Amino acid sequence: MFQVTPGTEAPAEMNFYFPDRRALCAAENATHNLHNILTIRGAVVRDAHAWAHYLTETIALWGEELEVVFASHHWPIWERERAVEFLAMQRDLYLYLHDQTLRLINQGYVGDEIAELLQLPPALEAAWHTHDYYGSVSHNVKAIYQRYIGWYDGNPARLWPHPPAEAARRHVAAMGGADATVQVAQQAYDEGDYRWAVELLNHVLFTDETHAGARALQADALEQLGFGSENGTWRSAFLAGAAELRHGQFGTPTVTASADILGALTVPQVFDSIAVRVDGPRAWDQYLLLSWMITDTGTTHVTELRNGALNHRVSPAPVAGSTTFTLTRPTLIGLVTGTVDLKAGIADGTVTVDGDPADLQRLVDLLAPVNPDFAIVTP
Repeated sequence: MFQVTPGTEAPAEMNFYFPDRRALCAAENATHNLHNILTIRGAVVRDAHAWAHYLTETIALWGEELEVVFASHHWPIWERERAVEFLAMQRDLYLYLHDQTLRLINQGYVGDEIAELLQLPPALEAAWHTHDYYGSVSHNVKAIYQRYIGWYDGNPARLWPHPPAEAARRHVAAMGGADATVQVAQQAYDEGDYRWAVELLNHVLFTDETHAGARALQADALEQLGFGSENGTWRSAFLAGAAELRHGQFGTPTVTASADILGALTVPQVFDSIAVRVDGPRAWDQYLLLSWMITDTGTTHVTELRNGALNHRVSPAPVAGSTTFTLTRPTLIGLVTGTVDLKAGIADGTVTVDGDPADLQRLVDLLAPVNPDFAIVTP
């Protein structure tokens, strides 16, 4: 038995119940921590209001008969009353964050302020499974604010600020230079105000990323914030910043383009993945019209590059005057990822082309490289 819960922990999340076992899998909608309304790694903001009300529905559906609740990553809770209370507490957690954030928004507070003001009720605070081990009250409140209000908080002083490096240069100059700013940061560090220390030192590093004193003190301050963080993702962020300052950029071990993921892409997803890599300014004055006959899906697609944007659409037939490629979906993926050579594909019959094969290379030449090894604590 399934309960579809879109917009909660995932866009297509669901809970499912095994009636013969009286066992409910709550997926990641009810876990032994406060989950993320928005992950700090980045994602679409989730719907805390829907999340809470789906848990109410879960209790209504199976609360009278279940004997155990378990989740994707955490241990089970046995006995009906304890399991239902767990679900209810998790429901109350997300609903409280949602409703109280909106209450404070309506009183004129902005996201950063609400994140400092909002405290959980004593009963929720006392429960271990509501703690900030993964999500946090602070960044979840800001996510709820973001969902409803967006990036602009209504204060015109923050409507058009300087970008980070330009703002940093002005802050440091106003404080009397880099060395003077580091001295103020050192005092903040000595007083245990690590948040203020890292903010000050961030300005110094965005003015002069080679400043040895700022790098050393910033690493120490970030390390202290990491050591004091109950939240695992915050701790990792702080300690990653310290490691970068001390040892240099370390990239990411994550493989985002694994063969399994690439192989599962639909044709529209392939074209979307190309479109977000187009170097817009370089493509401003370029025009390319390509048709794609995908033999294994029986569909024809058209891609059109104009004004620096690559749009795509399904078409009943190739567009007259366009270069037309006939191939399978896996071959298309191979051309995009470089595992299939166009000339070799034409030679062995894997790809047939009606028009100028060089049109594909013209598109490829406009794609910007992807570099996940960017700095996080320096410009």
